[in-house]
Amino acid sequence: MPAASPDLRKELNGAEEDGPEHDARIFGEVTDLFLSNVGRLGDSQIAAVDGVLAHLVERVEAATVLQLSEALSTIDRAPVQTVRKLAFHEQPQVAAPVLRHSSCLSDADLLEIVKSRGQQHLLAICDRRALNEALTDALMRFGDVNVSNALARNTGARFSECGYATLVGRAEKDEGLAEKLGVRMDIPGSLLRELIGKVADVVRARFLTAPRPVARQKAQNAAAAGGNGAARKAIDYTQAQNEVVTLNRTGKLNDSLVNRFAVRGEYTLVVAALALKADVKVEAIEPLLEPDLVYGLIVACKAARLSWSTTTMIVRNRPNCPPSTDRELEQCVAVFETLLLSVAQWTIRFGSDRILAKKNAPAAAAPAAAGKQSRSA
Repeated sequence: MPAASPDLRKELNGAEEDGPEHDARIFGEVTDLFLSNVGRLGDSQIAAVDGVLAHLVERVEAATVLQLSEALSTIDRAPVQTVRKLAFHEQPQVAAPVLRHSSCLSDADLLEIVKSRGQQHLLAICDRRALNEALTDALMRFGDVNVSNALARNTGARFSECGYATLVGRAEKDEGLAEKLGVRMDIPGSLLRELIGKVADVVRARFLTAPRPVARQKAQNAAAAGGNGAARKAIDYTQAQNEVVTLNRTGKLNDSLVNRFAVRGEYTLVVAALALKADVKVEAIEPLLEPDLVYGLIVACKAARLSWSTTTMIVRNRPNCPPSTDRELEQCVAVFETLLLSVAQWTIRFGSDRILAKKNAPAAAAPAAAGKQSRSA
C-alpha cells in the first residue's frame, strides 16, 4: 500500500476541523486507497484505515456510505470497526449489505442489532447464508411476520425446537409461512404432523405436492457426482397400464404385488398402479419419482390405499434418486400417518391438476408466442 501523501496525512489529523464536504472527500480518498490495495495490506495498515473510516461513517451522506457497505460486505479482511459501524447504521439500506454478507460481524454483534434496530435490519440478517439457533430465536422474538417468512425461506437457518414450534404456531394464520415450512428439509416429523393438522386443505395440498428446493439440489449433486445428469427419458406407459388394469379386474392388484414391483425396480408398473388406484393420470404420478417431490409420492401411496411398508419400498427404490436420510423418512412417516385416506385422495387430485397444468403450460405458450411473432411480422 503506498504511503498516504503528506497532504492527506495532514488532513486526516485535522479531520474534524472542516465541514461535510471535507469529510466526504477524505472518506472517498481513504476508501479508494483501501479498496485498490486491499490484497496487499498488513494488519496495522488495515487498522489505520479502520480508524479513519469508522470515525467518518456517521459524518458522511448515506448514499456515499452505502457504496462502502456494498464494497466491504464480501471482503474477509475488511476493517472490522468500520463494518460494525455500517451494520449498526440507522439507515437500513446502508446496513443491509454487510448484515447480509459480511463475515466480520460476530454473533454478538448480530444479536445486539436484532435487539436494537428495526425490522429492515432484521430482514437483512435473515438473508445471511447461515444462522444459528440463538440468532433465529432472537429474530423471531423481535421480528414481525415478514421476518418469520424470511427465516423459513432461508435453508441455512437453524431453529431450536422452541423456535420451530413458534413458527408452526404462526403458520396457522399465515398461508405463505405454512408453505415455506412445509417444504423445509429439517422440520422435525412431530412438528410437520402438527403443521399438517393446523392448516387449511388447500394450503396443505400446496406444500405436500410442491418441490422442495434443497432436495432438488441434493439430487443434482448426486447426479453430477455419478455422471448421470440427464433428464428421465420419456416412457410409454401403455403396456403397463393395460397390465395393471387386467390385474385390477381380476383382483390381483394388491399391496403385496405393488411392493414386488418396487423391489424389482419395475417402476412403469408402480406408476401405472398408483395412477389407477389413486384415480389420477399417469402423467401426474411420474414426476413424483423425482427426489424433490417425495411428499407427493407419499400422498399418492396413501391415496392408493398402500401400506407404509410398501410405500417405504417405493420411496427407497426410486430410480436415479439419492438415498433418503433418516430425517426425510421421519417426515415421510409423518405425512403418511397424519393424512386421512379421504384427505390424501383429495390432495393428490389437487396436486395432479397443478402438475398437469404446469406440464401443459409450455405447450400452450408456444403457439401463443408464435402467433405474437407472426402478428408483429
